[in-house]
Amino acid sequence: MTLKTLLSRPGPIVAPGIYDALTSSIATDAGFDALYLSGAAIAYTKLGRPDIGLVSMTEVADVIELVRQRVETPIIVDADNGYGNALNVQRTVKTFERAGASAIQLEDQTLPKRCGHLQDKSLISASEMAGKIKAAVDARTTEETLIVARTDAVAVEGFEAAIERASLYADAGADVLFVEAPRSQEQLEAVCKALGPRLPLLANMVEGGDTPMMTADELAALGFKIVIFPGGIVRAIARTAQDYYRSLRANGSNEPFRDRMFQFNDLNELIGTPEMLQAGREYETFVPSKKGNAA
Repeated sequence: MTLKTLLSRPGPIVAPGIYDALTSSIATDAGFDALYLSGAAIAYTKLGRPDIGLVSMTEVADVIELVRQRVETPIIVDADNGYGNALNVQRTVKTFERAGASAIQLEDQTLPKRCGHLQDKSLISASEMAGKIKAAVDARTTEETLIVARTDAVAVEGFEAAIERASLYADAGADVLFVEAPRSQEQLEAVCKALGPRLPLLANMVEGGDTPMMTADELAALGFKIVIFPGGIVRAIARTAQDYYRSLRANGSNEPFRDRMFQFNDLNELIGTPEMLQAGREYETFVPSKKGNAA
């Protein structure tokens, strides 16, 4: 099922953050209908660095391709600011769409960008961003590939400016609107009142960020259609990894940590090792059929 089809169904779309093929497969197995490939999560895990524009377009495309080899679940891809001007945006859209993105999210920050919940961000003009959204719409090969327009104006120009920017991006052809980092439930409600009649809305839940944490059902009741939890998996894994390494260093063994780990066979079951080995065995025994002798 495509993301566009999911948007036509009742209820919220909850898209957990992923950063590689393993997390995408685990999230899919957990029953999620859509995934969110987070640029921040890629920066955290591939580079061990913050989300400040260090990840390149080709690095994200490589991850999309690997994820798409593993799962068919619709993927919303964080494309930062398109990695440049409108022409860069078009190349990004074509590359990500070809790699398997279901939706491509673009934001109105300058280069280099910052995580939406970091301070001291700066923006390009609203008209330049609208042009980038139009360029993205023109570059996609199918309307099944959705363009998500994000504005970071709340922290820079104020809430009303953010609503005005998002409305302009809708005029430019965006399929989904994303007002980043509202500061209160009242602002979340105002986003839905102002923009909900126009297009589906996306809400971003960041633990410890500027926006108050709410459940997907609570946000859906306000009028949001997509709810993402982009970096939660990395924060969970990083805390677990820190505890694991401290335990191993202190004990010289994994035994004290064993009940918090997959055992060897359990992990192999999770990643499909038995099925892949069986598929390999089938090819090992392949015997070509004999053809009749030519007359």
